[in-house]
Amino acid sequence: MNSTILLAQSESNTGNPILNISVFVVFIVVTMTVVLRAGKSTKEASDFYTGGASFSGTQNGLAIAGDYLSAASFLGIVGAIALNGYDGFLYSIGFFVAWLVALLLVAEPLRNVGRFTMADVLSFRLRQKPVRVAAAFGTLFVSLFYLIAQMAGAGSLVSVLLDIHEFRWQALVVGLVGLVMIAYVLLGGMKGTTYVQMIKAVLLVGGVLIMTIWTFVAVKGGITTLLDDAVAAHAVSQRAATLGYDPTAILEPGLQYGATRTKQIDFISLGIALVLGTAGLPHVLMRFYTVPTAREARKSVTWAIILIGSFYLMTLVLGYGAAALVGPDRIMAAPGAQNAAAPLLALELGGSIFMALISAVAFATVLAVVAGLAITASAAVGHDIYDAVLRDGKSTEAEQVKVSRITIVVIGIVAIVFGILAMQQNVAFLVALAFAIAASANLPCILYSLYWRKFNTTGAVAAIYTGLISALVLIFFSPAVSGTATSMVPNADWAFFPLANPGIVSIPAAFIAGWIGTMLGKPDNMEDLQAEMEVRSLTGVGVEAAVDH
Repeated sequence: MNSTILLAQSESNTGNPILNISVFVVFIVVTMTVVLRAGKSTKEASDFYTGGASFSGTQNGLAIAGDYLSAASFLGIVGAIALNGYDGFLYSIGFFVAWLVALLLVAEPLRNVGRFTMADVLSFRLRQKPVRVAAAFGTLFVSLFYLIAQMAGAGSLVSVLLDIHEFRWQALVVGLVGLVMIAYVLLGGMKGTTYVQMIKAVLLVGGVLIMTIWTFVAVKGGITTLLDDAVAAHAVSQRAATLGYDPTAILEPGLQYGATRTKQIDFISLGIALVLGTAGLPHVLMRFYTVPTAREARKSVTWAIILIGSFYLMTLVLGYGAAALVGPDRIMAAPGAQNAAAPLLALELGGSIFMALISAVAFATVLAVVAGLAITASAAVGHDIYDAVLRDGKSTEAEQVKVSRITIVVIGIVAIVFGILAMQQNVAFLVALAFAIAASANLPCILYSLYWRKFNTTGAVAAIYTGLISALVLIFFSPAVSGTATSMVPNADWAFFPLANPGIVSIPAAFIAGWIGTMLGKPDNMEDLQAEMEVRSLTGVGVEAAVDH
């Protein structure tokens, strides 16, 4: 009798753990089969890094959406909107608007000039070794922070599904996710990862569409009814009583970022990082090399914008739906806290089976994104550092792939460790830190390389290291890492930088450092390569030629 009651209570809170894990296992088996089949054709470095540039614009657009719509997009944003309303939706706006920067400024020129990695573009007309090393460090740290967010999201998700509250078991879950991710990439390379991303993008957007329609059915009305119900749920919540906010504040700006001047500046910093970060994300930029032409690259981004924009509009409904139908108190009491809002909404709408299916899609989201990140990080080490710097471009493709595979294992282990520490953080917030690093370390150098004739190696190295180091230092000494109850290290306080996101300081610092370095440094005297880069970036002529020099 007691066991029956306990099972019923467990199902009412988090679904049926046995059903949940069964759906997960089936999904992993299916996607792993796809990866293995695709991996059979992965023989050369171009296959491993870019899938042999064999995907169409439509396919790559689906894969970009699958790469970009991460755990932050689904778990983090829905949770942020459920708890903070309007201010949570600002993440959606930032993530989406950022694509316009990527489309207008970098997508086509990057595809025309590069081959495997972002460093191919940065070093095209500059001195190879210093620029490639700097770019590789930027790629590694952006990838690592993004991986930490995905690991934290995976830990939160599976903890909800299995109703795990103990830290040691949650840590074990993150470790298992990391091992599965490593297996995906080692076995399938970019081809296998791309197919998983395409499948995941279709399933995620389709699942979110079903949840959106179902939410309106559940509240028995339109958007006005949904917002009224969300306000009513906050009005009776213990969270509103404890924090002392007006429930209607979830419909207005300022609940999360408007209380103080520091919070307002923090919001500006977040917005700058989100809008500029996408154009510097190495795992997104690398996707432009998986298509055969610049035209297909533009088509990729167009499809990605359609899918990503539709998805982010629907997160508004899901966020307020979670507030109305699940309630802020129940969300915060679940394992993973606000990251649990989306799966709990699925449970409320369709019961245990629907929750298991949606959560399996969310889990695929995590796997697809971390696989893409791992490949990007591995290319930075295998192609940029090992081949171009340590071996002077004389290593074989087999050697590059071998080094890349070792890198995947190492960075996977590091991401697991930090992901365990960050499990209680909102994953959208964690990804925003990765965006800040990308916008600081990568974007200034990319734009200068593509559009400023005088830009030289000294400026490139100065921009990358200034942006990277300033962002990392400010994050380490920010409330994100210590000083508050929700910090990564909650029982310590060494924070002196008041903002949670460093973008407002580190991004301008990188642009300024790039300009000063260029003005003070010696010209590289590579006018012929400068002319070739301009022609290729704008016209695509000579794209198939080797870019190494």
